[in-house]
Amino acid sequence: MRKTTFTILAAAAVAAAPMAALAQMPTPADLVKNWDKDGDGAISKAEWVAAGRPAERFDAVDTNKDGKVTVAELDAAMNALRQRGG
Repeated sequence: MRKTTFTILAAAAVAAAPMAALAQMPTPADLVKNWDKDGDGAISKAEWVAAGRPAERFDAVDTNKDGKVTVAELDAAMNALRQRGG
């Protein structure tokens, strides 16, 4: 009986692991707050790169091509990435 209980608990823990990882991920608003060094509420390409992000990814996330990544743009990019399974 103990082995069965352990197996069920272990399976539940494995199933919950992806949810725990998602809960620990910073939100787009958190990222903008942390990376926005000039305080304008958006991330410039220089701030993006300074945060350790690849420069070539900035242009894909800056969908309106204004040279800034907003919370909304980052949220959309993160949602698209999740939809693709990444």
